[in-house]
Amino acid sequence: MINILDKKFVPLITTEAIETRITALAKEISTDYKGRCPLFIVVLNGAFLFASELVKRIPLSCEITFIRLASYSQTQSSGSVREIIGLNDSIEGRDIIIIEDIVDTGLTMAQLLRQINELSPASVAIATLLHKPEALKTPVDIRYTGFNIDNKFVVGYGLDYDGMGRNLDAIYVLA
Repeated sequence: MINILDKKFVPLITTEAIETRITALAKEISTDYKGRCPLFIVVLNGAFLFASELVKRIPLSCEITFIRLASYSQTQSSGSVREIIGLNDSIEGRDIIIIEDIVDTGLTMAQLLRQINELSPASVAIATLLHKPEALKTPVDIRYTGFNIDNKFVVGYGLDYDGMGRNLDAIYVLA
């Protein structure tokens, strides 16, 4: 058990399980995009560790850019998304892979997909480390999922509780 601020968390997914799954996702993406040059759009802050580990295992020519969106307040989704740093690169005609840390309500991803699709990409796929199917409020087509988890609050591997816990090398769930 670990303590972060005023909350207690217990282990959910080990470092080894995360690394094994990321390697498998990288192989799948590499096969699917062979001969193409995808643009990875990494959603900050949470997806930075997942993105780093994922893209370094993908031997394709590719580009990486970053955006920052927020929809969480403490341990609950706020239900609204505010864009903090937007996409500045042209994506017209590009194969896009959005790298996200977690898809739960789907609200953040649905808004991001609308914005990206307005810019006329050739294709758009989502790669997420974690997915909470029970929490979905709007349908989202996720092509690459690391782990499906229960609708519980998690930290670690880039995910935080009020800014803390991102540096943990495993995933922990609220006790």
